[in-house]
Amino acid sequence: MNENPRSFPPVSTVASSARRLLWLVLPLIVLVAAVLWLLKSDPLRGFNNGAPPVENLTIERTVLDDEGLRMLVRAGGSEPMAIAQVQVDAAYWQFTQEPAGTISRGDTAWVAIPFPWVLGEAHKVTFVTNTGATFDHEIPVAVPTPKTSGNALVSQALLGAFVGILPVAIGLLCYPALRGAGSNTITFLLALTVGLLAFLLVDTLAEALEFASQSAAIFQGSVMVILTAVASFLTLVAIGRRHGSPTGLALATYIAIGIGLHNFGEGLAIGAAFAAGAAGLGTFLVLGFTLHNITEGIGIAAPILKTRPKLVHFVGLTLLAGGPAVLGIWVGSLAFAPQWTAIALAIGAGAIAQVLVEVTALLARSESIRPDFARLLSPAAFSGLTTGLAFMYVTAMLVKI
Repeated sequence: MNENPRSFPPVSTVASSARRLLWLVLPLIVLVAAVLWLLKSDPLRGFNNGAPPVENLTIERTVLDDEGLRMLVRAGGSEPMAIAQVQVDAAYWQFTQEPAGTISRGDTAWVAIPFPWVLGEAHKVTFVTNTGATFDHEIPVAVPTPKTSGNALVSQALLGAFVGILPVAIGLLCYPALRGAGSNTITFLLALTVGLLAFLLVDTLAEALEFASQSAAIFQGSVMVILTAVASFLTLVAIGRRHGSPTGLALATYIAIGIGLHNFGEGLAIGAAFAAGAAGLGTFLVLGFTLHNITEGIGIAAPILKTRPKLVHFVGLTLLAGGPAVLGIWVGSLAFAPQWTAIALAIGAGAIAQVLVEVTALLARSESIRPDFARLLSPAAFSGLTTGLAFMYVTAMLVKI
């Protein structure tokens, strides 16, 4: 029986593949050998001068109830750490820890302190580790942490709908009036959307970095935010450019997604304030949120002024942009941690950056196929851009406390 010699790879090809495999495996073998040697011989013992290991403790959540104080702490530092003592207002108090014992690097534990806190008073909690290191946590105003209930979730949903869904719906209600707008008006509205998105991008990144600074050091807050935002941006650009630059309803959908992710992050912050018992949201502040978000609906409507979307599309865009505010408030009130809020806001920042690029390209392209970025300097575009930035900045003053 004759065999076809072409059915077998040449000897030289097999040898070349084996060599490549060897040079892939060899570095791993060297690395494993080096780690085993380091663990067995402990060459760093000569540098041990008796100093305690570097420790870090981050308080991620505080709960005040009838039984006292409960705090969720996360350990950092180079070695596992143990909480030896707890002070409240400079007095030592007994405490229980769950789980008990040392806390490994990156792990969390709940610490319960039967301290009779005083309504409206400020309290200072100090954690003392077994090495003598101390970590302080301030409670500016002691108020009972709201308990989760059906009525509370309904109230939070109504608030989320008022500050998220309602303003987007109001903005989209302007669609029929803007439908017959001329080219200059459409340019103005697209530029207004660019100004809106530019403000949201800066504001979202600033909020993400603020929450990242409150997270444990092991999360590398600022780096985590930047990498997450870049990954979100690149992922959405890759998805959005599969069939060319998005326009019309597709672009409006991307704008709604970016705004929705931003509103989810804002909802997390509001929900966290509820969980901490610090949500003093007055009527003026809620109205400020609503006014601040009205232009979001106009920005979503701008790319679809030349099309005729169905009613279901408007409902979907409204829920996509405003609905996440409700989810954010629920999640933030039930399970808040600063690093997760920072990540959510960073994802929103990346999404906003993606639609900012696409809307700017649409504005520059406008009636022609090729982009003409000189259109960005036209009076209609410049006035729309400045109006969007100014409106967002002024209304943001109403919600900053």
